Amino acid sequence: MQITGIKVFQVDLPLHEGNYAWSEGKSVDVFDSTVVLVETDSGITGCGEVCPLGPVYLPAYAAGVRTGLTELAPQLIGDDPTQLLALNHKMDRLLKGHPYVKSAIDVACWDILGQVAGLPVCHLLGGRYGDDVILYRAISQRPPKEMADNVAGYRKDGYRRFQLKVGGNPDEDIERIRAAREILEPTDKLVADANTGWLMHEAMRVVKAVENVDVYIEQPCATYQQCLSIRRQTPLPFVLDEVIDSVDAILQGAADLAMDVVNIKISKFGGLTKAKQARDLCVSLGIAMTLEDSWGGDIVTAAISHLAQSTPEEYRFTSTDFNSYVTQSIAHGAPQRENGRMSAPTLPGLGVTARLDVLGEPVWKC
Repeated sequence: MQITGIKVFQVDLPLHEGNYAWSEGKSVDVFDSTVVLVETDSGITGCGEVCPLGPVYLPAYAAGVRTGLTELAPQLIGDDPTQLLALNHKMDRLLKGHPYVKSAIDVACWDILGQVAGLPVCHLLGGRYGDDVILYRAISQRPPKEMADNVAGYRKDGYRRFQLKVGGNPDEDIERIRAAREILEPTDKLVADANTGWLMHEAMRVVKAVENVDVYIEQPCATYQQCLSIRRQTPLPFVLDEVIDSVDAILQGAADLAMDVVNIKISKFGGLTKAKQARDLCVSLGIAMTLEDSWGGDIVTAAISHLAQSTPEEYRFTSTDFNSYVTQSIAHGAPQRENGRMSAPTLPGLGVTARLDVLGEPVWKC
């Protein structure tokens, strides 16, 4: 089997809530997503998607995805899309860094491999564990009472895990955490995600003030060393996200006892192939994971569902359903939230079909 063509589409994903805000005043109104279709000489087409959280979250931005693909994609014509390690090795040779550019191609090739094998991607990633995956809901940064009200509303929708966007004014963040926790049940999980937004002295103030609150602290500061300094001075369970971008980072964090949970974002690692490597390492090390991506629509959500459901349940801290945040559907067959949970599709491959009526004409192809 050979790759015969690659098509790239751009699609806007508006939000149901109108705006998504997190630390340091950062926000996005409409997400700019890139969809990739990888065509083969057998007539099988695979789809992938990558959607950075704007240009200010990680070293990634939407236009950079498409620019990188114009450099990388033509050099993959004629390659076998089912030889995933070989394909990733070649992409890394051809384009140093920029893992988010490679992610959609890698995911599309997993989709192809699943269709060739006649199996859902989760079976190829390790097997289907359990009936479904527990989801969290990210609560956009707002005044404390409004955020608590949003938590209560989403709890009625079936969510039992919440990621509270903090990383702003420490006094307000303390109030945000306490207000949200007060309306939750003891079995619910609350994560205070600062998204690197606190300086160390601010992070220390917050963790000391909420020391008796049942809450996880996520990525309080910008660097690994800064986060480690906070971790060593609080008994609260600790999550690392932005600084976890490689197996080396996971190994370092494990050696330093720097975290209890890590976030594995598919596009940050460069696709499902390397996200699987990171996932398997965490299982071996006994580290729980949030399995997700930076953002996205139906295709990203499908990829998340397959990675999460192929992970042993005791290591799945949570995942997310990004397609429920946005107003635009871009694929048929994507997982849908049901009472705060979702299941990976059972059809071969990712189990989704891109909606060409929504995507329109490709912005680039080779």
